[in-house]
Amino acid sequence: MDFNVKKILYLFLAVHLILWTAIPSIVNNNLPLDTIEALAWGNELKLGYDKYPPIFPLFTELFFKIFGSQDWAYYFLSQLFIILTFLTLFEFSKYFFKNDFFSLISILLLECIYFFNYTSPELNAFIPLLLFLSITALFCWKAVVFNKNFDWIIFGFFAAVSTLTYYLALYLLSSLVIYFILEIYKKKKINYKYFLALLTYFIILSPHLYFLFITDFKSIDYALFRSFGDPLSGLSSLSLVNNLIYPLIFLIKQILILIPFLFLLRLTTNKYKIKIDTSDKKLIFLFTIAFLPIILMFLTSLIGGIRVRTMWMTTFYLFPTIFFVYIFKSEINFNKFKRFITIYSIIFLSLPTLYAVDSLNKADKRTDFPGNEIAKKIQLEWDNNFSNKIEIVAGKSWVFGGWYAGNLSYHLKDRPKLRYELNVTISKLGSIWVDELNSIKKCNGILLKIDPYFESCLVGQK
Repeated sequence: MDFNVKKILYLFLAVHLILWTAIPSIVNNNLPLDTIEALAWGNELKLGYDKYPPIFPLFTELFFKIFGSQDWAYYFLSQLFIILTFLTLFEFSKYFFKNDFFSLISILLLECIYFFNYTSPELNAFIPLLLFLSITALFCWKAVVFNKNFDWIIFGFFAAVSTLTYYLALYLLSSLVIYFILEIYKKKKINYKYFLALLTYFIILSPHLYFLFITDFKSIDYALFRSFGDPLSGLSSLSLVNNLIYPLIFLIKQILILIPFLFLLRLTTNKYKIKIDTSDKKLIFLFTIAFLPIILMFLTSLIGGIRVRTMWMTTFYLFPTIFFVYIFKSEINFNKFKRFITIYSIIFLSLPTLYAVDSLNKADKRTDFPGNEIAKKIQLEWDNNFSNKIEIVAGKSWVFGGWYAGNLSYHLKDRPKLRYELNVTISKLGSIWVDELNSIKKCNGILLKIDPYFESCLVGQK
């Protein structure tokens, strides 16, 4: 080989970071919904929130402390998580390949999966989860191979951090539990260091478990609501048709997601000749983390009649590229790499271009919302009428709370705290109540219409 694997990898990471930070920063006028909500929640760091566990807002708050309301910083944070994920997976893949070239191919192919490029500017809980699940898998394999206490503890720690980032991490963790159960069955004995990881996991998770208990499991209810539509009705509200149609749609989507990187992988191989050894421990582990979570999600859709949203699958595609390169490694031809890199570069550069064109041509997207301009208008009205700070901004629904009020929380100079209700205590403070047009019947302050979006009631001290 006449190329340097590390140089190619670092060049790829640098270009990815620059392009996918710069382009959305230039073409978007406003941050996406999930980013806005996380920034609003991070204003009050808690053990959990009504919709999500606590880790994601922790990172957005850290960046807000450093950069404030500069949109580019959160696009940068998103891509920072992505390239750290790539680096972690590169190190992870070295345990499965004797040649770094195969590790490089595995990472480059990840860029061809939708979730690592086109959707990556939307900083949501799935983005940091990519990194934490990668680290979890890395230390899980190290623990299995070397059986060191440190590796088992770190595995348990990042398994907990992953769960505290987004509950869908439980699909990968459940797959690993199945892997360990089968190991116990095959070996007819238990490795008691499993409990070291399990103890660490529950110690780290325990504050959030306490939060769930004292809040009547609101975030779990929300997760069920996103899945079933009504957390109280559960499976009873589902029809048999859903149990058949939704799993079929799910399978079609997964095939479509896999096609681009399988096509590019084919460019590096002599032929698609699969050599599978069912006794290969590396292969079994890779299958466990690459496809067992997808199978479990399919079963969830099949049994529960759940429509699996495409974005939910973001973290389910961390490991398939490593798996496929592993089973085809004997057929990969180093001499075909130049052809691969030529076609790959065209795709790699075209995707951010398409993102920019799409963003500029489509109207009425959330990233077109004039959040900063609206906040300036409200801030001016407040400064002209009141002397105190804006303490609270509230909206009664997820649209008016999470989006409109969330944008005000992010853009206003006092960075008010977000609330989803208005009560006597709040109304005595410097507060802004946000609701749909012509719906605020009583306002003890200034009623301000932000046409065509919403109206707001400003309550402060003269």
